[in-house]
Amino acid sequence: MHEIGWTGLITAAAALAGILLALVLVLRGVRAAGLARGNRRLMVEEAVALDARRRVVLLRCDGRSLLLLTGGGQDIVLGWPETPPKAGP
Repeated sequence: MHEIGWTGLITAAAALAGILLALVLVLRGVRAAGLARGNRRLMVEEAVALDARRRVVLLRCDGRSLLLLTGGGQDIVLGWPETPPKAGP
């Protein structure tokens, strides 16, 4: 049986690290380009921690926003805020 030396192991590890790095960079590029989203109906637009347990979460579903308070004794719907008008020229 052929024995692999340290240089062979280092070469194999470096090749594997290079492939994994290339894969991570490609996946980040796809996400940044917006190609990975598809037709999502539900998205978390923003989340803010109020303390160690509670968070306020702004969700977007079918063009509407929903504000939730999570992490307490129970989750609470705070409301459906109106979307602000987009600033135009």
